[in-house]
Amino acid sequence: MAEKQSSTKSGFSAEERAAMKERAKELKAAASREEAMQAVVDAIADMEDADRAIAEPLHELIMGGDSGLAAKTWYGMPAYVGADGKAVVFFQAAAKFKARYATIGFNDSAKLDDGDLWPTAFGVTAWNDAVAKRVADLLARAV
Repeated sequence: MAEKQSSTKSGFSAEERAAMKERAKELKAAASREEAMQAVVDAIADMEDADRAIAEPLHELIMGGDSGLAAKTWYGMPAYVGADGKAVVFFQAAAKFKARYATIGFNDSAKLDDGDLWPTAFGVTAWNDAVAKRVADLLARAV
């Protein structure tokens, strides 16, 4: 004999209500990811030309690969987070901080450890094939 599912006045069982809540949570998370991605795209579009020339290909490299990272803004700048929601890699525009170079940085969740001392932030003045390769290598190690 099949187990009877408990139901309420709404006509849905507790199991059905739980499944609907889970689905609503999934839809909300998907919408949040889309909104977060749009916020990053908008932040990049608002950058000055020199910063945007670095941020756009960086964004394409990270989102086009199989890093498993998701985009979101972090302090108003593009950041890329792991499954735990913590930023792994981020971009700081030079113009925002009146610096002479933009920065690509890695947080402690990035697996870049190399002995007792290793770099976690890199000044970038231009995006080119050598920079793209170095960043791709760092991303592969970071995640």
